[in-house]
Amino acid sequence: MRKLIRRASRKAGLAPGTLVHVGERKAEKPRITIIDYDAENFQEREADSVKQCHASRHTSTVTWINVSGLHDVSLIEELGECFGIHSLVLEDILNTSQRPKLEEYEDHMFIVLRMLYQHSEDGEVEAEQLALVVGDNFVLSFQERAQDVFEGVRGRLRTSRRRIRERGADYLAYALLDAVVDAYFLVLESLGEMIESLEDDLLHDPSVATLNAVHGLKRELIFLRRSVWPLREVISLLARGERGAFSDETLIYLRDVYDHTIQVIDTIESYRDLVAGMHDTYLSSLSNRMNEVMKVLTIFASIFIPLTFIAGIYGMNFQYMPELHWRWAYPGVWAAMLVLTLFMLSYFRRKKWL
Repeated sequence: MRKLIRRASRKAGLAPGTLVHVGERKAEKPRITIIDYDAENFQEREADSVKQCHASRHTSTVTWINVSGLHDVSLIEELGECFGIHSLVLEDILNTSQRPKLEEYEDHMFIVLRMLYQHSEDGEVEAEQLALVVGDNFVLSFQERAQDVFEGVRGRLRTSRRRIRERGADYLAYALLDAVVDAYFLVLESLGEMIESLEDDLLHDPSVATLNAVHGLKRELIFLRRSVWPLREVISLLARGERGAFSDETLIYLRDVYDHTIQVIDTIESYRDLVAGMHDTYLSSLSNRMNEVMKVLTIFASIFIPLTFIAGIYGMNFQYMPELHWRWAYPGVWAAMLVLTLFMLSYFRRKKWL
């Protein structure tokens, strides 16, 4: 079962800005990739240490440094010193239970959001924290594992004569945000198919396993809402352009991301309403099945009540019962019982009880 609350007891009592990794270790060792580019040039490499990132600090090209794995506190601290990142930002990067938010500092902007994945085996949705530090000519991205949703962005950067190569670091930050939000739609599409399947099961063959699946899906949607809902405010602040970190041309695209975020939130709310009604549907389906069973039993009981009455009469031990001495009494009683049964079945069918 998913844990909706993470413990952060390791930071209790420490001074603000103290660097402590809070969260699950999801990578064997940190991995640093560096991409430097402009309209004419492109270079991509993997760094063995933070020292190889120093050369990218004061260049005219746009630099994207991606760190996968956040458990190495010294690495994050050294990279923060290289790019002049505030200690509170580094503290939030290492605390992987942050809600989506936006903070502005003197020479850089800090954005936190959640990347979503879905396991193909059990369909469980998993999220990891993504932290972006956006400067004048650099973007630093910090994620918990090597898996991400940025392969499309990397492909566009590798291809020459693309708009992304002609823009600055603000457009790269937009592209990363857009890739994360687009990945939400893939998760929601899969969840929508699961909801449709559960609805069919609830209507035709409800079971305890189906009810457990409904409760699991309800927890998934609560988790999604917590991960996505605060992002609307973050994108809204960026799209309004009040921070001044994004150019007017990039703000147009950010407004498109904001629209997509609203669509994601509306879809999640719709799914929550559907799942909330599934429990009532389950109870209604069980009640309908019980009613069908009781109807069949009632019909059988109704048929056998008069037959039992006839059999009870002729089962009495009275000495003077003239019918007992008739030659055709026995087959006559059977004939009467058969006619009575056929009459009742015909009556039930006319009433549409069968």
